[in-house]
Amino acid sequence: MLKKLATGAAFALALIPAAAFAAGGGEQHIEDFSFSFEGPFGSYDQNQLQRGLQIYTEVCSACHGLKLVPIRTLADEGGPNLPDDQVRAYAAENFSVYDAELDEDRPAKPTDNFPVNDALGAPDLSLMAKARAGFHGPYGLGLNQLFKGMGGAEYIASLMTGYTGKTKEEAGTTFYENTAFPGGWISMAPPLDDEQVEFIDGHANDVHHLAEDVSAFLMWTAEPKMMARKQAGLTGVLFLTILSVLLYLTNKRLWAPHKGKKTS
Repeated sequence: MLKKLATGAAFALALIPAAAFAAGGGEQHIEDFSFSFEGPFGSYDQNQLQRGLQIYTEVCSACHGLKLVPIRTLADEGGPNLPDDQVRAYAAENFSVYDAELDEDRPAKPTDNFPVNDALGAPDLSLMAKARAGFHGPYGLGLNQLFKGMGGAEYIASLMTGYTGKTKEEAGTTFYENTAFPGGWISMAPPLDDEQVEFIDGHANDVHHLAEDVSAFLMWTAEPKMMARKQAGLTGVLFLTILSVLLYLTNKRLWAPHKGKKTS
């Protein structure tokens, strides 16, 4: 009886995603982007992170905050790696924070976090990529994550490029059709346009590339120590491999004199 109930519950849960997509009017589509940080040997592209920071500052920060990210980490070697003087200038020029001692706002400092921005009820982006890191495709099988490296960054980039141009209005709210958003309709208007941001290095600035760059930056805000963890993991694997070889050779040497002997 319990086995039948468990089987039925599992079957019902398996139908939930399909039913949700059917109700929303379309199947969720996540594109596989090739990010430099994918795979065990991947690493963040410093130039891409700097472009992503620029996109966030000029476009995304108007509605979304990064309250869990210290501004000083923009100088980290594994991140955008900006010079200290640029970090100080960036903080002071772009953000202000409330100082309880002064009882007024003051220019932000590197020791401050990115400010909260919840005036429009938009979600904070600090952990957006990490929150979606468990996304493995519409049916959650994990295969896309294993074989294609698809995760949070792919979801964000697909969301930015998934607008079809169709709209509808419900209860006074305009919804935009988006092939990556669960249910197919999202209340956020398309945030990116071609040539919306100009890069000093002349890098391509169409919607596809802008989406890639800001997604990589948001992946870094969610996983700033990813490269260190990868290095530690590879070091651990190498150590265990060497240890296994030494244990095997030791075992062979200890038991070699006793092999082939017959006990009377």
